Amino acid sequence: MKRVPAARLEWQECRRDGTGSRMVRFESVGLRYGRAGQADPEVLHDLSFAIPEGGFRWLLGPSGAGKTSLLRLMYLAVRPTRGRLSILGADIERAERRALPGLRRRIGVVFQDFRLLGHLSAYDNVALPLRLAGRPEGQIRADVMEMLRWVGLLDKLAQRPAQLSGGEQQRVAIARAVICRPRLLLADEPTGNLDEVQAERLMQLLKEMNRIGTTVVVATHNDAMVARHVARSLRLDHGRLVSA
Repeated sequence: MKRVPAARLEWQECRRDGTGSRMVRFESVGLRYGRAGQADPEVLHDLSFAIPEGGFRWLLGPSGAGKTSLLRLMYLAVRPTRGRLSILGADIERAERRALPGLRRRIGVVFQDFRLLGHLSAYDNVALPLRLAGRPEGQIRADVMEMLRWVGLLDKLAQRPAQLSGGEQQRVAIARAVICRPRLLLADEPTGNLDEVQAERLMQLLKEMNRIGTTVVVATHNDAMVARHVARSLRLDHGRLVSA
């Protein structure tokens, strides 16, 4: 199996801020959705755990256990209702709103629904994080072509998401998430639309990212994949952490 282009990923970081630690820490965190003053029930309850710099964690649990909500807290889509949350060394409760974009640029996310931009080609979807970081086009082209080659989509680079299969869209989303070698990489059911060969290829990419220092969290229902790639896990049930 061809290795991910690690040498290029080693130096490639889409960031403009100077924050340091990549530690993830939850201390008695609770989350409820809805407007202030509403008595909506919590979807996450009293979560306390830490993921060290460079750690790998499976995020496990049945549908509705709260895995996606936990990931949303990690990529700063929502703030906790209570408790203390630290991402990449920043106390999220105390962080100013203007500091959050800099933190988000250091977090790569593979969404369950892909979230590709429909008016952009596969090439331009993958190139977008590099362009937002101000990279020169010559460097962008070399990096994007290398990544698309690795995920097996060089022959699809000009096609838009609607012209791609679900598995192909998933691979574009994965390439976009890792093109900048993020400090923290979060994946929500990343193998759900992939066949066994592509799923294993994805795991090699995630393991390589982790090997070179990226903290990785993968939410999955793929028990066979978890059994093949043994690592520590966080297991949720009804919004509570039942094992870590």
